[in-house]
Amino acid sequence: MVEAVVKTSQSIDPRTPPSTPQAAWDLVTVPARQGLEAVDILRRGDGDGVGPVLHDDDGDTLGFLVPPGTAAGWDVPGSTCTGTDGRGLSLDAAPPVPGIPDGSGPADGADCTCWILPPGEADRTTDPAVLRRALGEAARMLEAADNCR
Repeated sequence: MVEAVVKTSQSIDPRTPPSTPQAAWDLVTVPARQGLEAVDILRRGDGDGVGPVLHDDDGDTLGFLVPPGTAAGWDVPGSTCTGTDGRGLSLDAAPPVPGIPDGSGPADGADCTCWILPPGEADRTTDPAVLRRALGEAARMLEAADNCR
């Protein structure tokens, strides 16, 4: 599952702000096929609108990192957005490398969670409005392609 690469730590007092607000994010999860189309759409644009993206081979999903608080208003059909409440979530110090097992799947690496766009090679998070448009366009493209079969 995509959450396998997430480390969590929560303070005892829920009113305590996160120690590193820039490290907080929510996660939009979509089917891999639609997500890959959306990544292509986002990268064909100005290229600055897409943040880190995870591929969960076992669950056949893609996860887009979006700003914290996005989950509260996320309503895109066919996707989910998991909120973090901005508390203590951070990316692994050594994120998974595409094609290299991360320990969440079989030893041969056939099923693993891997970065499509690793942190550092992308914006900090994906703009939710831009992602919403790209997912809508991807869904329409896939529906049109499926209807041509």
